[in-house]
Amino acid sequence: MEDLILEMKKIVRTFPGVKALNSVDFHLKKGTVHALMGENGAGKSTLMKCLVGINPPDSGEIILKSKPVTIPNPLTALKHGIAMIYQELNPVAERSVMENIWLGREPTYGRMGFFVNHKKMYEQTKELLADLALDLDPRQKVKELSIAKMQMLEIAKAVSYNADIVVMDEPTSALTPNEVDHLFSMIHKLKRRGVSVIYISHKMDEIFRIADEVTVLRDGNNVVTKPVAEMNIDSLISAMVGRNLTELFPKIECPIGDIKLEVRSLEVPGLLHDISFDLRRGEILGVSGLVGAGRTELMEAVFGLRRKSSGEIFVDGKLVHIDSPVDAIKAGMGFLTEDRRLTGIIPVLSVKVNTVLAHLDGYTGGLGFLQLRRMTKDCVEYKDKLSIKTPTIEAIIQNLSGGNQQKVLVARWLLNNPDILILDEPTRGIDVGAKAEIHSIITKLASEGKSIIMVSSELPEIIGMSDRVMVVCQGRITAILDRKNLDQETIMRYATSINNHAA
Repeated sequence: MEDLILEMKKIVRTFPGVKALNSVDFHLKKGTVHALMGENGAGKSTLMKCLVGINPPDSGEIILKSKPVTIPNPLTALKHGIAMIYQELNPVAERSVMENIWLGREPTYGRMGFFVNHKKMYEQTKELLADLALDLDPRQKVKELSIAKMQMLEIAKAVSYNADIVVMDEPTSALTPNEVDHLFSMIHKLKRRGVSVIYISHKMDEIFRIADEVTVLRDGNNVVTKPVAEMNIDSLISAMVGRNLTELFPKIECPIGDIKLEVRSLEVPGLLHDISFDLRRGEILGVSGLVGAGRTELMEAVFGLRRKSSGEIFVDGKLVHIDSPVDAIKAGMGFLTEDRRLTGIIPVLSVKVNTVLAHLDGYTGGLGFLQLRRMTKDCVEYKDKLSIKTPTIEAIIQNLSGGNQQKVLVARWLLNNPDILILDEPTRGIDVGAKAEIHSIITKLASEGKSIIMVSSELPEIIGMSDRVMVVCQGRITAILDRKNLDQETIMRYATSINNHAA
């Protein structure tokens, strides 16, 4: 076809113990957005890493602008006009915005070009940012930027290469709705210039808003490629998981028991103000609010990760002093953190070690030696129970997909058997099939009498899974809503106003 800018034919890529891509075909038309979807571990990121030369394919053919090409490394990909924006951002934090954009290709002056022309770099950056309508200071250090602005910086950097193809891997994971709208306007601008975008996302609504075509991968195979107009949410989910997913939020009515956790008048200077709430046995307490409202900071203060200036915490009616995560664990708490890369996994260690980290004392025998056989047995049990896709529990966890890394972290805390489980964004970056599995696990834990606090930015998840919802705005609780009173409009009203009071 004349309008094809890229064809990937019969791409095969294997890793030890797993065939990640099994003769996959993929095409991309000029000036279009092509969504690439599938469950975690389906092969989406691997296929794109084959395209940009991070993991060249074992076999298969890449045809760019009707000519076969070999792409052994990312620099070659850039020279061919292919730029990728990665899910895990990795800018040079101590350098400025403009230095990050032009890193390795700075404008120079002098006979031998030894000197960086900072004035020209500044002018080029200012022009680029203005063209993309990005409110960034070229001279500002990247470490001072929010995650969302770092994401926009990476997009600007990709555009600066004058790429014909831009790959975006989960570009909206840290963006607010307004920032998502801005990103989409940038993508439409790129399309008008003839740039093609490969868009990887788990968010269904985004696909139907922005994409022209969609390809679904499952277990390393191409399941379907169609115009988005010929798909709907049900058919897309069915293609991704291989079955009809009729119950994404498998909430069941569980007996709600006595108060398990009480938080009274908790304060963190400048962040949290007069926070009081309780949590009952068998209850799922959802925590909602906009980005920056203080949801994560509240959970960190309860778990001892953040120092509080005042306030009391009671477990089973008894005052407990929680000044560190060790204190929280001893009080029967577990905490699945929001950022699995930064505060969750230890990337260079195995799945097994990452699973047992919070429960090492439980595997210590009488002489102080670790009971490795029991440790392995428990890890295999949770690998199977949570459907963690890994060739072996000895595999290095950073080689797993993001969703499977998240499942390992869930297994870590389930293994520790806490009575109170705090889950901060438990399904962020996880596909719909894995979400349903995680939701089933959460509901089962509640039915067993566990007390669950679930922080989520996704209102359907909050509404579908919670017995009550606590809404946070600017470090204050503005409402605590019963399940019967839950709807998106009500939650958003309390999430955007501190003039309301807890119900």
